[in-house]
Order: sequence, then structure tokens, then C-alpha cells
Amino acid sequence: MAGPGPRPVVFSGPSGAGKSTLLKKLMKEYESVFGFSVSHTTRNPRPGEENGKDYHFVTKESMQAGIDRGDFIESAVFSGNMYGTSKAAVQAVQAANLICILDIDMQGVRNIKKTDLNPLYISIQPPSMAVLEKRLRDRKTESEESLQKRLHAAKVDMEYSKEPGVFDVLIINDNLDDAYEHLKQTLLEEINNVKKINTSS
Repeated sequence: MAGPGPRPVVFSGPSGAGKSTLLKKLMKEYESVFGFSVSHTTRNPRPGEENGKDYHFVTKESMQAGIDRGDFIESAVFSGNMYGTSKAAVQAVQAANLICILDIDMQGVRNIKKTDLNPLYISIQPPSMAVLEKRLRDRKTESEESLQKRLHAAKVDMEYSKEPGVFDVLIINDNLDDAYEHLKQTLLEEINNVKKINTSS
């Protein structure tokens, strides 16, 4: 499974830890180095979404068959729809000599541990539960019930990230610039390898 090409990177961390902000910065600075694998989903396309670009839109039957065959690295069900990352989607990014970014939850991390993907595992964590709660409240997008659910999930996530050997790198996002520097330093060797190969080819 660890096909030819750069080692993939798994990003995980609770909602509100600032993971997507850090990923956006990384993709902007190194757009020719990183790639996202295209996930599969059984939900219907939203207006403007393209099959094969935003998602691979598939039927529940074909997705379940793929999962049963072991074609998927991880999969999950959200509000009745299935989502998942296929081995082929990650290999497509590696084949283009890009570092494949997998942005997944803790459940997904556990599942990937059972495969032979061998990615670099990076956890993005908030400095504390209090800071996380403030960030989520400041978004003003959640009902109290949904907020409590997220906080509970974050607590479990934070505990799991501290277990020895789960993550290769733990980044505490207290200050965005510092966290980004830490992230860049962590990935610099991989980034430079990819740049070298891509400029020579």
C-alpha cells in the first residue's frame, strides 16, 4: 500500500483547534507540494460540486462493497451518509509526487493505524479546554447542545492525542504563527524532497 511517492500526512485534532486554518496556510504556501485525496461519499452533490474533484459520488451499495473488499483506509457515517478515503485516492496523489494530506477524526486515525499506509501522524490541539470553548462560542454557529457535544468529543480527542505512540507530532495551537512554524519545521524535510524531485523532473 505504501506506494511509490511521498509519505502521506494525517492531520487530526478537535473542532476549534485551528486545524483548517493551518492547513489553508500550508496549502497556500506550498500548493505544488501537497494534495488532498478525493473522498468518496454517498450523499448527493451540492450545486457546483464536481464528481471526481470535490468528491467521488457513489451509491451506498458500491461504497459498502468497496469497504468490504478493503479498498478504503477509513470510512464513517455522518447524518445517514457514508464518507471515506480510498487507498486508490491516496495513491493517485502520491503518484503525482505530492504529499497527500488526510484530514480525519480520531476514529479515522484508529482505522489508519490498522493499515499499512505508514503516514506521519500530526495532532493539532488547543492550549486548553477553556480556550477551545471560547473559540467555539465566538463562532456563534452552534446551539448549546451541539456545542457541548463538540466539547465532549474534543475532550476525548485531547486525551487520545496524549497516549504514547499515537501521534508523531503534537502541535499546540496557542499562537497561530508559532504553530504554523512548528508545522513547517516538522514537514520541511518532506517538503524539500518533493520540491527537489519536482524541479528535476
